[in-house]
Amino acid sequence: YTADETETWGLVWDTMESLWQKYACKEYLSSMNLMKKHCGYSRDTIPQLSTISSFLKLQTDVRLRPVAGLISSRDFLNGLAFRTFFCTQYIRHPSKPLYTPEPDVCHELLGHVPMFADRDFADFSQEIGLASLGASDEDILKLARCYWHSVEFGLCREGGKNKAYGAGLLSSFGELEYSCKERTEIEIHEQVGKIDGDGMPLCPEIKPWDPAVAAMQDFPITTYQPVYFLAESLQDAKLKMRRYCEMLPRPFFALYNAQTETVHIDRPVRRSMGVPEASPAG
Repeated sequence: YTADETETWGLVWDTMESLWQKYACKEYLSSMNLMKKHCGYSRDTIPQLSTISSFLKLQTDVRLRPVAGLISSRDFLNGLAFRTFFCTQYIRHPSKPLYTPEPDVCHELLGHVPMFADRDFADFSQEIGLASLGASDEDILKLARCYWHSVEFGLCREGGKNKAYGAGLLSSFGELEYSCKERTEIEIHEQVGKIDGDGMPLCPEIKPWDPAVAAMQDFPITTYQPVYFLAESLQDAKLKMRRYCEMLPRPFFALYNAQTETVHIDRPVRRSMGVPEASPAG
């Protein structure tokens, strides 16, 4: 990375660091300490994906795979089934160090990656991925919404306060405070559902984490979220996601084998599309 890119990283780090201490869940803070110790995380250095991936493989059996840009929901979730997280490497423009229109290395490495050093979170993410294998397009959309409302923008309860575990919050100084700050009942009643002059919601609605509800909840991508889902803990989020995935209609049940890094299915599957044609004799 260039000096300008590293400076941009440092500006994002400096802006987020005090907010993490105030609003990030304990799993994130613990994992961030591990990233500093084992992966060279600091405000002055953008760590390399290869170093991080090697550490995560030992820690939680997760690996990072670089991609050039956005990929389809089905392909992305498929990677999670194999405990693989597709990760961008480019960084936002230095003229706008605190904003990016799409995921960049600050979002990936400061938002997503530390959480993948936590076993419960890594397992939770894989539950969504395994459920996507063989799923219909309709169910892929439902799973993508569950992913958005949890892995990207999820909240959990901790010490009587709302804390963030979603990467979209942990890499956004404005939305992290917006989503987690305490409000009075009067403020909530007066502000929920209303927007300011810039089109941003004044106050979010907080719903209990229920994947069946999250699966039907649409979301904006250019403004703060009007709705967040609050789990009692990461363990609670994982167990509820697992139960939801077990209820989805699927042509087979998929089980991941960590030793061979393969997915086994519980019944024969016949391909109905994409069957390769026989090669001509020659």
